[in-house]
Amino acid sequence: MRSEHHRLFKIFGTAALAAILAACANTGEGRDLNVGASDGTRAVTTVNRYLWTASLETINFMPIDTVDPVAGVLTTDWFASAQAPNERFRTNVLVLDTALRADALKVNVFRQVQDPATGRWSDAATNPNTAREIENAILTRARELRLNAVN
Repeated sequence: MRSEHHRLFKIFGTAALAAILAACANTGEGRDLNVGASDGTRAVTTVNRYLWTASLETINFMPIDTVDPVAGVLTTDWFASAQAPNERFRTNVLVLDTALRADALKVNVFRQVQDPATGRWSDAATNPNTAREIENAILTRARELRLNAVN
């Protein structure tokens, strides 16, 4: 459990700045993002563009399984690091609103461990702070994106 916390702390070290995000007001910015597809078509979403982009950037080290910018759903496939090959994680990110607010984001993290004798994966408890750390990292990055867009 300690190695999991240490590894995730390194990945999401910028999460400490997320507290600043709570001061952001909803100004209506970030609504109705046009997301271009590879075939040139465009899909209109009603999720916050900064939260959506920050979500993609924050978990891009994991293999992406499902991306739905219209519904605001981002799901990763299982990811195991080289440092802990018998432990893997899967993440679901939901952008729930057009506002750049903490309650417009929901992250779920799932963890499995591999039995060395059988090679079978089984569900395991996840540190409750893990999802919160990922949320904080996403919120921090979203705020940075918004500030860069304003300047």
